[in-house]
Amino acid sequence: MEDILLTAKTLTGVYHYATQESSTPNLHNQFQANLIDSFKMQNDIFTKMEQKGWYPQQQAPTQQINQVRSKFSQPTG
Repeated sequence: MEDILLTAKTLTGVYHYATQESSTPNLHNQFQANLIDSFKMQNDIFTKMEQKGWYPQQQAPTQQINQVRSKFSQPTG
């Protein structure tokens, strides 16, 4: 299932790039529809893996989330 998920992610990237680079409206629309379908397929695979315990998730501690949030919210300059 991990290979299938990786393939779906790769396919999504290909459709994303093809949508951006398409030269006609019809081609753009078709690639965009395929991109949306590939997002759904990728999510369906992920959801099934998660349900079976094949893609475990961990909750990040609140302190760690706040540290990252703080790091990226500071002005640069």
